[in-house]
Amino acid sequence: MLKGKKIIIGITGSIAAYKIPLLVRLLVKEGAEVQVIMTPSACDFVTPLTLSTLSRRPVLIQPFNPENGEWNSHVDLGYWADLMLIAPATANTLGKMVNGLADNLLIATYLAAKCPVFFAPAMDVDMFNHPATQANIRKLQEFGHTLIAPQTGELASGLCGAGRLEEPEVIFEIISDFFKKKNLLANKMVLVSAGPTREPVDPVRFISNHSSGLMGYALAEEAALRGARVILVSGPVHLSVNHPHIELFKVETAAQMADACLKHFPEADITIMAAAVADFTPEQTSQIKIKKEKQDEMVIKLKPTTDILAEMGKKKKPGQLLVGFALETDHEEENALAKLKRKNADFIVMNSMNDPGATFGHSTNKVTIYSLNGHRYTTPLLNKDKIAEIIFDYILNGQEN
Repeated sequence: MLKGKKIIIGITGSIAAYKIPLLVRLLVKEGAEVQVIMTPSACDFVTPLTLSTLSRRPVLIQPFNPENGEWNSHVDLGYWADLMLIAPATANTLGKMVNGLADNLLIATYLAAKCPVFFAPAMDVDMFNHPATQANIRKLQEFGHTLIAPQTGELASGLCGAGRLEEPEVIFEIISDFFKKKNLLANKMVLVSAGPTREPVDPVRFISNHSSGLMGYALAEEAALRGARVILVSGPVHLSVNHPHIELFKVETAAQMADACLKHFPEADITIMAAAVADFTPEQTSQIKIKKEKQDEMVIKLKPTTDILAEMGKKKKPGQLLVGFALETDHEEENALAKLKRKNADFIVMNSMNDPGATFGHSTNKVTIYSLNGHRYTTPLLNKDKIAEIIFDYILNGQEN
């Protein structure tokens, strides 16, 4: 599973750095390509020679290598890696990551990284429990990074408590499981809808909503990362797709979204309807701009649009997985569960307008996933990329992970 995977391991100035050579050895033994980047202070705890011998690559410490006159490009490194792990991550480094303080090669590479980032804190118990450290950890999780939580035990100071770096064998298993998960949707087709729809009133005006499309696009990217072929049907948004396995179909109206989604639904193994589709559309659309001065008031008569999720629920075949979204302002659970049953979906992902930092216009989200088998799971407020990862973990397992 790790053969050919490109992994950056960033080591910072903690006594726990002595554990990392074993992790490097385990990864290389399984065929991974490991590039170690050390902060200058990390060299006080473990030698670059040891790590370069085990990784079979020169250890990088400074942006400029005076021995050969070459630059160690943080940009090239950021594009090279399939995964970046910072372990041990000191309180100082966590603060730099959160605030973008690129005063060494490791943080510059972190800021340029295009891959998933894992971080494993290690420090004394009082430093770990300090509100500033805890706030930084939460912020990094909101960025979409994965926390490898420290263990409770005897620390270098002689105190006992949380702050002990997770063991190398456990970190190795976490990384292996991550890449194993990325192949779970191989040979599967996933259909995702995203963004708003626009229902035209006249050539210059339309009825729409505040959906940014971020959640739907994050779900599409996550499905592609797991090996799926993805059909993304998107309303008008200012987003682009990055993965070559995502085929994008752009639409404007609810009718166009219905046509595109129902066309591809029969071949989809998993369908996730994350778009904010208009429930109503004008009965008539003026072909010319409606002038204000020609009327005292304006009445727009609306008619219902196609209920795409309900139509899919009627046509769903055995083996197909159907996931809907529900944005609620009141009676959240009651409404979500009713929608789950009414639409014949397998899961409903509910988010509430009452949760600060969630729903439209935010890079973060907080959701509750309801399933037909009675399970439910509520996430904390996290980056939408991380929420997409949790949603796929949940719906593929059918329950909380």
